[in-house]
Amino acid sequence: MPSQTVTVGSRVGLHARPAALIAEAVGQAGVPVTLATPGGNPVDAGSPLMIMTLGAKQGSEVVVSSEDQAAVTRIADLVAQDLDAE
Repeated sequence: MPSQTVTVGSRVGLHARPAALIAEAVGQAGVPVTLATPGGNPVDAGSPLMIMTLGAKQGSEVVVSSEDQAAVTRIADLVAQDLDAE
């Protein structure tokens, strides 16, 4: 399964706003995507609440996985951005 490790870019980590934007992008991708901290259990990236359970802060590493490489790339790019910037 394709995966990519990325560093969280949002100043507040994967909290409410970034989690909602990531989950929305997963829904648009139409394929299952998971997020996990290295060595941790993967969570459904289509659920903002599940994303927030990771407790990933800015600078934390997160592993993005999916059967669809394009979805992995798109979601990894979002995780790396500061999604709190207005």
